[in-house]
Amino acid sequence: MDPAGDARVERPAGLELLLDVPARGRRRQAVEDALRSAIRDGRLPTGTRLPSSRDLALHLGLARGTVAAAYEQLVAEGWLTARSGSGTRVAAGASTPATARRPSSTSSPTSHDLRPGRPDTHTFPRAAWSRAMRHVLREAPADTFGAGDPRGRMELRRTLAAYLGRVRGVRVDPSHLIVCSGFTQAVGLLTEVFAQLGVRTVGMEDPAVGDHVSIVASRLDVADLPIDADGVSSSALVASGAQALVCTPAHQFPLGMSMSPARRAELLAWADEGLGWIVEDDYDGEFRYDRRPIGALQARRPTRVVYAGSTSKSLGPGVRLGWIACPPHLLDPLTEAKRRARGTSPLEQLALARMIEAGDYDRHLRTVRREYRRRRDLFAEAVRSRLPGAHLLGVQAGVQAILELPAGAPDEMTVTRELRAASVELHPLSAYLRSAPVRPRTSLVVGYGAPSASRYAAAIEALVTCLARLHRS
Repeated sequence: MDPAGDARVERPAGLELLLDVPARGRRRQAVEDALRSAIRDGRLPTGTRLPSSRDLALHLGLARGTVAAAYEQLVAEGWLTARSGSGTRVAAGASTPATARRPSSTSSPTSHDLRPGRPDTHTFPRAAWSRAMRHVLREAPADTFGAGDPRGRMELRRTLAAYLGRVRGVRVDPSHLIVCSGFTQAVGLLTEVFAQLGVRTVGMEDPAVGDHVSIVASRLDVADLPIDADGVSSSALVASGAQALVCTPAHQFPLGMSMSPARRAELLAWADEGLGWIVEDDYDGEFRYDRRPIGALQARRPTRVVYAGSTSKSLGPGVRLGWIACPPHLLDPLTEAKRRARGTSPLEQLALARMIEAGDYDRHLRTVRREYRRRRDLFAEAVRSRLPGAHLLGVQAGVQAILELPAGAPDEMTVTRELRAASVELHPLSAYLRSAPVRPRTSLVVGYGAPSASRYAAAIEALVTCLARLHRS
């Protein structure tokens, strides 16, 4: 089959689906666009079961992770539904002309962005960053503008080693820190190195960030590991035969719980006994409100745990800075992988180092932590007073929470469609599920970082007003 041409995909119903996926360019986007077009045109009616991501990827000549990510995105947008045991299907109401899917003229023109994982970029510390950058431009040595060490500027690595030790308990020598562009790049580098070292299967939390799963699945098998009250299931990890694990001990995304001490000990025992690798994503580790700081898992086993973090929430995704604390055995292959990958700006590295050393980074974190706590409290009060029977989960830390609607609420697809019509953007919990069963009660992942402070109250009002109306009906 020529992947550049039209790919015919046999579906369980015995029909054929014509998808035009070009050989170059954004393949995932092309799959999404082709499926949306087929649904809009009525070629994929409501209830049509789609091929598994593995089968469709095989027919299209793509990585399974690419197709899985496309499915997840369309589920999040309401085009598809995914249920354990029944596969992925075209959602009810999705097979309508594009014009029918636009909000009516009576809808608010203002979009309320309550999608999770997004910080308020209005809080970026412009003055502190400007001071730091001016200092760097005055004082930076000439080698700042050369190729440099692929691990990053030593000034930042030295500062980060001290900072992470102080605030997260991380134990790492500056020589074993690698500066990267964020956790997404860290996952890509680690996936490359794990494949070189003979790792075949990586255990990943279910639910989890779909892009991270797709990156790992592009080169390695992924074992979907369920989450219980203590964190990622250690028994499922053992049963999976995985040689590596990616997890979020400090604040699981999107469920929001912190991994229990007992579960942490079980994972470390697994790593010790089988020489497995643990990748610790310190997701939202800096944003905690009602619980004591929890140290990094890496501090207890720096030889088996890879610790990774970034400034994507604290400063913003536009500042492409992250870090990897490497166990000794991974340092050389990770450094080589980083050398081949796109680098990070040495000027921004030095600016971050300057901000940390001057105390500006800590002051900024205290400011945004207070603001996000205020937003969390406003959200919690709105749910308590306006949505009887609803519950909030995972609110002790982070910049998002799970809103579990009362029993009898419409399904997630219906709710997200109605919210979209009311110009409220968020994600259903099912958008992050892969193999885990859908929860019995409709659950939404609501972020309280993206709207500016002046628009946040209006966004919450639009959310609870729409949900209250749905509950009454």
